[in-house]
Amino acid sequence: MGTGRLETFADGVFAIAITLLVLEIPHPEVDEHLGSELVDQWPAYLAYVLSFVTIGIIWVNHHALMVQFARADRAFLFINVFFLMCVAFIPFPTALIADDLGSETAMVTYGLTLSATALMFNVFWHYGRLRLLRADADPREVRGITRSYIPGVFIYAGATAVSSWNAEVGFIIYSVLAAVYVVSGSLWAGRDAD
Repeated sequence: MGTGRLETFADGVFAIAITLLVLEIPHPEVDEHLGSELVDQWPAYLAYVLSFVTIGIIWVNHHALMVQFARADRAFLFINVFFLMCVAFIPFPTALIADDLGSETAMVTYGLTLSATALMFNVFWHYGRLRLLRADADPREVRGITRSYIPGVFIYAGATAVSSWNAEVGFIIYSVLAAVYVVSGSLWAGRDAD
């Protein structure tokens, strides 16, 4: 079968997950102290930006992968469902971080979610790479994507381990990773250097 319905469903899940992020930002009481209450919510804004950018990166990479595939099969559809289940969960640990940016438990939950998402993204790519690639897929690009996706699981697992020791440092690592992915794309969608 074609990939159109898979992509449409995935786009819908990404859109909902991103929308849920803003709904998790608490609404302060409207009174004479509204300005200071809004400023006091800065951890919620940071968590929102981090997760919005992270989900955006995942969406961009999902889109980039889909152009490599000629078709989808039943197993691939279910792999995509489990991958999207991880993506849809991201607003939950984001809300935990927004409530307490200094909580190691919240940051570890966030890291475990991103690690699971990266793992499922790898399963998605490798299954599709082995069974569903377009006949004209560039082998160099396929090798580059393969090489660039594998470290994501280990990088997020390492950031999760650091988060269990220091939540603020963990948050900085997740933020730096997102910035690196946006600027270079080399960790998620790199090209083969050969």
